[in-house]
Amino acid sequence: MWHRFNPNPRGSSVGDCAVRAVAAATGQSWEQAYIALALTGYALGDMPSANRTWGAYLQKRGLKRRLVEADCTTCYTVADFAREYPRGVYVLGCSGHVLAVIDGAWWDSWDSGAECPIYYWYKED
Repeated sequence: MWHRFNPNPRGSSVGDCAVRAVAAATGQSWEQAYIALALTGYALGDMPSANRTWGAYLQKRGLKRRLVEADCTTCYTVADFAREYPRGVYVLGCSGHVLAVIDGAWWDSWDSGAECPIYYWYKED
């Protein structure tokens, strides 16, 4: 199930998907997530939206990464992932997009349920 989520203070939803996903998954405001990712990116010499930047930030917060194990990499979708993981907080990396899945709902500014996740970040209990 899609949960519309766009904490961007200007209502924009272009180029800040990593910020929105991190904000949703960590409970931070958009501004807090943006600054944290900008500082991490600065330390790494990379952009806040780069996979390695937001990945490093999530790792620093104790999250772990796993590859999506799917028989079909183009037919296993965000909606499938959300059904398979009805509890917990996850940050999914898709080709060119990042979003959060929280308790079986994907949090995004648009319905990205048809996107195909490649890997995900999660916090172990």
